[in-house]
Amino acid sequence: MTDFIDSFDDEDPFDSASLRLTVDLTALTENWKDMARRSGKARAGAVVKADAYGLGIEDTGEALFLAGARDFFVATVEEGVTLRPYAPDARIFVLAGIWPGTERRFFENDLVPVISSEEQLAFWMAVLAEYGDYPCALHVDTGFNRLGLSMDEALALADDVSRPASFAPVLVMSHLACGDDHPSEMNRQQLESFRQVSAAYEGVDSSLAASAGIFLGSDYHFDLTRPGIAVYGGEAVNGMANPMRPVVTAEARIIQVRTVKAGETVGYGRAMQLTRDSRLAIVAAGYADGYLRSQSSGGVPMRQALPQGGHGFLAGRKVPVAGRITMDLTMFDVTDIPENAVRAGDYVELFGKNVLLDDVARSAGTIGYEILTSIGLRHERRYLFEEE
Repeated sequence: MTDFIDSFDDEDPFDSASLRLTVDLTALTENWKDMARRSGKARAGAVVKADAYGLGIEDTGEALFLAGARDFFVATVEEGVTLRPYAPDARIFVLAGIWPGTERRFFENDLVPVISSEEQLAFWMAVLAEYGDYPCALHVDTGFNRLGLSMDEALALADDVSRPASFAPVLVMSHLACGDDHPSEMNRQQLESFRQVSAAYEGVDSSLAASAGIFLGSDYHFDLTRPGIAVYGGEAVNGMANPMRPVVTAEARIIQVRTVKAGETVGYGRAMQLTRDSRLAIVAAGYADGYLRSQSSGGVPMRQALPQGGHGFLAGRKVPVAGRITMDLTMFDVTDIPENAVRAGDYVELFGKNVLLDDVARSAGTIGYEILTSIGLRHERRYLFEEE
């Protein structure tokens, strides 16, 4: 009996998982190197917030560090603490800034707070008065009207001769509201505003461009760029062919293949009525796994705007979603695939090299960012990396 149980130790859980996620770290690092080249004279950082856009901050962070990234951006102090062992010599900027009670984690993990408001600035000055010199970054709002000191606040701070000598920011940054829309006049307006800020903080590194801004050209690069979605293979600019390599493939196992007669309906709300005798593959993925309900073939508001729902990929061809996507299950119409080419236990690609991430996003009425960051916890993950 013991030998029988021990035999299971050799099984790879990825091979039998209901949901599989393959992350190509070679493609990820090549994408980062591509964005670093496009950044010209500027250094390229790496944005790994939201658990590296859903792909795992530990593995992706380490791969990017080994590829040469030395400036990382996370959303929260908790993310920075998680990343630190995997990027030991890097600067890690925490975009949410510092708040009372988080000081110890910043200092113990050598994290750099991004100061975005007068309230945070006042607290940070008090921290410096107690603990002494420590680096920070300043986030300035140049028209986005999200986070950031106002232009007036930032320029006044730069000219404030009474500010303590211990207050010495290492980075001043802003964020483009319309970077993905290159013709937008907003980009040029924000650039001119940020140039004023950068000039006011002479000698301090400046950063304006995330992925989309990098594609706007050298005027937007300054000293440090912040590529994010492009590193993960997503589209950064509207209307432009995506030059990045796909990084992630999501697959779901077929639990059952069933035959359904013409005229019958499929799933909740009888959202789809079949016009022919059909075969349906029922797979183990649903909106609990980030496969969004809005991709359903019918019975959801998105189909009133866009007639076509989502697709998977199986046996060399795309297969459409049938009916509504549910919490744990999705039905795909596999009628046009030969019967001997589809069986229970096979896997349907939900997105990857054959069904592109941003095509899935469009069918769901959203963006690739949301698809990636919605990936659930039930995927068994495999990280691929080619040693040089």
